[in-house]
Amino acid sequence: MTMGQTRRIADRYELSALPMPGGMGLVWEGYDIVLDRPVAIKQIRVEKARTPAELAVLVGRFRREARVTARIEHPGVPAVYDAAIDQNADSPDEAAELYVVMQLIRGMDLRDILAEQGPLPVEWAVAVAAQVCSVLSYAHAVPVVHRDLKPSNIMIDSSGAVKVLDFGVASALGTDTAQLTETGRPVGTRDYMAPEQFLGVGVSPRSDLYALGCVLHEMLAGRRVFSGTGDAALRHVHDSPEPLRSLRPDVPVELERLVLDLLEKNPDDRPTDAHAVHDWLVPHLPSLGSGTAPRGPSGLADPTLPYRTPLAPKSRPAVRAVPGPGRPAPPAALSDALVQEGEEEAVRLFEEGRFTQAAHVLEELLDQADPLDPRLSETRRIHAGVLLAGEDFRRALGAFRHLAAEATDGSDLREYRQHIALCLATLGEHEQALEEYRSLLPDAPHAEVVTLRQKIADLLLALHRASEAADLLRSLVSELPPEHPAAVRSRELLNRIQLAGGATE
Repeated sequence: MTMGQTRRIADRYELSALPMPGGMGLVWEGYDIVLDRPVAIKQIRVEKARTPAELAVLVGRFRREARVTARIEHPGVPAVYDAAIDQNADSPDEAAELYVVMQLIRGMDLRDILAEQGPLPVEWAVAVAAQVCSVLSYAHAVPVVHRDLKPSNIMIDSSGAVKVLDFGVASALGTDTAQLTETGRPVGTRDYMAPEQFLGVGVSPRSDLYALGCVLHEMLAGRRVFSGTGDAALRHVHDSPEPLRSLRPDVPVELERLVLDLLEKNPDDRPTDAHAVHDWLVPHLPSLGSGTAPRGPSGLADPTLPYRTPLAPKSRPAVRAVPGPGRPAPPAALSDALVQEGEEEAVRLFEEGRFTQAAHVLEELLDQADPLDPRLSETRRIHAGVLLAGEDFRRALGAFRHLAAEATDGSDLREYRQHIALCLATLGEHEQALEEYRSLLPDAPHAEVVTLRQKIADLLLALHRASEAADLLRSLVSELPPEHPAAVRSRELLNRIQLAGGATE
């Protein structure tokens, strides 16, 4: 872009360099004229929105994903500064353009590093993977699943720090774990896609761990897990990966075992979370104050440097204390008027989509009073619902478990257990979610039975139990009218299972 042709977005951000392609559209180097700093500006594709209604849906999703991504507060994720909607003043009838304004990162992405240099030194590969684990531990705590972790989305900057890019392709847990593009393809890249992601069900934090296993294998072996002939996604569903030590004997046995565990077909057989993977990698990282690492690719900052001052992952969330022996409950100092005022304020914020603020208002009430105060039972219900609506599934799970333990009404208990099952499923605890949904089925009202059976089928697929899932899906198809939405979706899943070479008629 030459002088005199500078374009300004939202009357604040100037596009100062030619754009590069990105996962969601174009990525520009730009400038924030208000805060006097360079920025990266992602232009979001809107051409697929054919009608005003579709554009409104896209804008809503754009705002929501920008907000969720901005909640990942970690130095390994480019900070989100703004979500700008720019209407062309010269052509007001044209559709508005959507932009995410982010921290500008300078460095080299892992795809180019591997293409130029081949396999990395073991200590370097471990340091990159460990930094990615730290990022994922923060993202999954939001919770957000990246869905498209791959070498081109991992950058090493000039300080050796790893940056995980393009969380814009991510989707907050619970929006629709079977979300597909308009072409019917799962979101992601086939060479790094977990089996459950290709099948279109059960995407969870452990799907990102599978992709991390693919990346770690590639850093150490210098080639993808499944290279050569054949459809990569189908090979990820069916084929066993070649052990690393058969390709590179100097890889420690423990690292080979970790990669194989990350690449398990059943997500429940993978490590529990990014924190656990980081713990596995720690023994292979340089210690504080240790000497320099083995010489790596020229011109690239040493990614082991941050571990000479260790960068730990986000701590697991602490459980809020409850009254017990030797721990007196706080006095119930709240008036009825104050409780009512707080609940009304939280509901107002909730209706405006400001879920984090709504939850904070309610937590201030709950922190000031006796947890056993019966006046706050409705406050706790609202709080759990706000957490669920705001997609804070980990805390919502604890809130609904507390409500279920105290419930005396059967219909309330059933509602809480359904929310518990949903939280478990979206957090990747598939076996527990399956058990919860199955326990709800025998006493379920007739109107809920089909929905529960669909959820059970999805979880079976996510657990790589295609034959059981296919049996359940076929029964739904045979029992329901052909045009019933559950029958339509069941046929689609059966076709996907057959395409993947799973259970057939």
